[in-house]
Amino acid sequence: MPPPTAADADSEAATTVVWLHPDAPAKPLEGAPCNGCGLCCLTEPCPLGAIVSRKRMGACKALRWSDADRRYWCGMVLDPGSVTGLTHPWAVRVLATLARRWIASSVGCDAQLQTQAVPPHGLPPPSPPPVAPPLPPTTP
Repeated sequence: MPPPTAADADSEAATTVVWLHPDAPAKPLEGAPCNGCGLCCLTEPCPLGAIVSRKRMGACKALRWSDADRRYWCGMVLDPGSVTGLTHPWAVRVLATLARRWIASSVGCDAQLQTQAVPPHGLPPPSPPPVAPPLPPTTP
């Protein structure tokens, strides 16, 4: 069997399955304020999340679901001590402040991701959109 090519890697990376909390809000449009949908952090950690998660792919260890708010929150902003184990109040305050800046919490959604709902159990998955037939060659 031949070794995988770059094209194989691209096609594998094109689809990632991420399981969101059923009550999570829908992903906002790019540039819109973050609503806590969690899609970006469940897909891959941000640079800060990569440090605390010790990985560059997969869900961020710092991501927290809030039943009360019905949304995801960054644990490094909400409660850095629960993520890092640091308990000194000054360290927790500094980390929370830095985390807000590092994750660009007030900039808006920058996740260039597309979502697709999972079909209900027992139904076939949606079929891909039809591909238009190629146009016939034109003669000059």
